[in-house]
Amino acid sequence: MASQQEKSQVSIEALRDIAKAHGIRMRPQDEAGYLAMVRAAQQSVDFVDQMDDYIDPRLTPSLGAAGPAARTYTVPQPSENPLNAWSHRTLIKAFTVANGSGLLAGKTVAIKDNTPVAGVPMTCGTQPFHLSKDKPFPIPELDAPIVSRVLEAGGLITGTSTCENYCTSAMSCTSATGPVDNPWLRGYSAGGSSGGSAVLLTINTMKKRRQSRGLSVENLGEGVDFATGGDQGGSIRVPASYCGIYGLKPTHGLVPYTGLSSMFPMIDHAGPMASSIRDTALLLSVLAGYDGFDPRMTPETPLRAAIPQYHALLDEQIAARVAAGTWTAQKAARGLRIGVLKEGFEVADIDAGVTAAIRKAASRFAALGASVAEVSVPLHLAAPHIFMAATRTHMADTQLFGHSGHTLSFPFPRSVPPPPDQAWYETMTAENPLVLSVLFGGGVLSDRSRYPESVRNKAVRHVYGLRAAYDKALSEFDVLIMPTTPTVAPRHAPADMDIAAKAGILLANTPNTMPFNVTGHPGLSMPVGWAEVEGGKAKLPVGMQIVGKRWDEQMVFLAAAAWEVGGMGLDEE
Repeated sequence: MASQQEKSQVSIEALRDIAKAHGIRMRPQDEAGYLAMVRAAQQSVDFVDQMDDYIDPRLTPSLGAAGPAARTYTVPQPSENPLNAWSHRTLIKAFTVANGSGLLAGKTVAIKDNTPVAGVPMTCGTQPFHLSKDKPFPIPELDAPIVSRVLEAGGLITGTSTCENYCTSAMSCTSATGPVDNPWLRGYSAGGSSGGSAVLLTINTMKKRRQSRGLSVENLGEGVDFATGGDQGGSIRVPASYCGIYGLKPTHGLVPYTGLSSMFPMIDHAGPMASSIRDTALLLSVLAGYDGFDPRMTPETPLRAAIPQYHALLDEQIAARVAAGTWTAQKAARGLRIGVLKEGFEVADIDAGVTAAIRKAASRFAALGASVAEVSVPLHLAAPHIFMAATRTHMADTQLFGHSGHTLSFPFPRSVPPPPDQAWYETMTAENPLVLSVLFGGGVLSDRSRYPESVRNKAVRHVYGLRAAYDKALSEFDVLIMPTTPTVAPRHAPADMDIAAKAGILLANTPNTMPFNVTGHPGLSMPVGWAEVEGGKAKLPVGMQIVGKRWDEQMVFLAAAAWEVGGMGLDEE
């Protein structure tokens, strides 16, 4: 191995090659000067590389007297994990709970396995030694801020939930540990990439539902009361839709993404998943607010002390309407303006049963007293192209190689992943070809001879145009509604599908969710009924997406709660 000195001393030949790649030939009399400047820059980098690391004390977990031994984990056995929803099991609680902040006291919480939980392996759904050279999986030494906030609120972290391979799929068939099954129908997708979180919530929902009907309860494994998810194109909302639970992609920058495995900062969101609207609002109250590290946060992001208590505000809004006599099946949505997004029903391969369920849900809003009208945002159908052009060029740098961006953030210390090789290629081709498309596509799109930065910059400007288009619609309506996904959950993709067919399936369910990742608007998926699977042999939940103004999650929660005054979505059989 080359010594530190040899590594640092770039040669004049290497410098000439760099210049040549840019179409430049250095004059002989200039070479020594440029070589000295480059070597000086390398010297600074090498100096810092040899320094002891710095860990901000605000991110150091409180482990008590036991230290790291306070946290242990197990890999669940198939008998206790029949749906493959758990990645690792643990039991972590705070040693002290901050005064007045025990909103999750005694409640069980699953953390998506793209989130650092100190002392517990983080796999990001991929195979051993893909994320680390020297151990099967990296074991974080720090808690992500959202993990710390769960613990500070009294939550009991009982494990990490299975996610898709590199979190790059909106189905649930690519994880290294195998498919995650939909609890309602084995062999069908739970959605992704936060499928494990959705399933663990659904387990408890199904148990209560079956017990209330006097039915036997099959072995589904242990569930949870709350879960966290990550969403870069629909990865909270799609699983929520497929499994019939509630999942919110918050306004971009409302919940800190610090420490989580990033796909691309523009689209990274972390958010709450729960079994009711109020619980979703409660978990958002716990997670939201400025953390001092995340560059995704802006001057619009509230400080933690100023974060609304979303659940309490929802209670107050409902109580006021109860007192006024309007929280009824005829008046609960009075005063709400509901926009039915026309283009949300025009996406590719939309199912007639899903369309009918969402149209029926819109009619319920009208019966509840809301003003309901169709609204058109033609750019919605171009949003997937805008999303791709604005994000894919540099996505591989972030997702596969850990680039933390060019603004000040706090990259968590992590093992250096090995570079992609033939074995990695063979595994990803078999398991999740979308990951390779990120690598190969980035190589093409970052070639400035083909696509100068002005091309991506134009795409970013169109992100603002897309945001403006939705903002215009939301100036006329309080919320927009549409199907979360074009169909109910499909069967798991067959393992022997060819590359193009499998890649096409893995993101085919995101045309109505993906747009709001680049624009940053909040989107909630909630269950509003059932529709037949392909072939008509069974029914699975249908999710309605409610999209609100940026930073107005409260209106989203109110609209969702008002809709349920007319009955719960899973009771719409």
